[in-house]
Amino acid sequence: MKNARELADLVREIGFLPLFRCEIDGFSLQECTPAGYWFVKDVEGPWEWREEVAAGGEIAYAKLFNKKAGFISKEWYPDFANYRRDGYDFDARYDDGLASMPSKQIMDVLMEHNEGLLSNELKQLAGFGKNGVKGFDTAMTHLQMQTYITASRFEYKQDKEGRPYGWGVGRYAMSEDVYGAEWVTSRYADKPAESKARIAEHVAKLFPDAGMKEIEKVIK
Repeated sequence: MKNARELADLVREIGFLPLFRCEIDGFSLQECTPAGYWFVKDVEGPWEWREEVAAGGEIAYAKLFNKKAGFISKEWYPDFANYRRDGYDFDARYDDGLASMPSKQIMDVLMEHNEGLLSNELKQLAGFGKNGVKGFDTAMTHLQMQTYITASRFEYKQDKEGRPYGWGVGRYAMSEDVYGAEWVTSRYADKPAESKARIAEHVAKLFPDAGMKEIEKVIK
């Protein structure tokens, strides 16, 4: 793997891919990329590729696999949404006591910002400022894992001469605002267990030596 285009092609081909090494050998971008491409000055590597892929609007990038980052193609996203949401839209999940108040604060803000917000902006507007409530990072992880939100792109701070610097800051939005509500919920007619089975069976075909225990841990 040597550039963002190859990464996007691979994700579209196999459907989804964790960013870092996981319980299944070979099933990660880390294991598909030479070590010399990771965090090397003046070398574009996976950290930059993920930004380009996320901005393309055809592949989701977020914390999606066991609370760690990864990619899911647009084709497979509805199955993950159906499985991970377990039949709940967010409001119903909250009403049934299955979502936290920090998660609700984040969702309430994003519902008013269809274009999404940079993570630092979202943190402030949702009441997690310096003297605000705690739990922002945990809530963001839960919402990404449950596919309610995703990173739509990354943006950089600029110096006085307009040059970008530092690490890219993620812009997060509701998944329905990025990929369309009709598409994201297009598997809702199926039982969540059916979507889970499709995902697990697909991984088993890609990695026949992987045990179900390992597969379950990666996709849960």
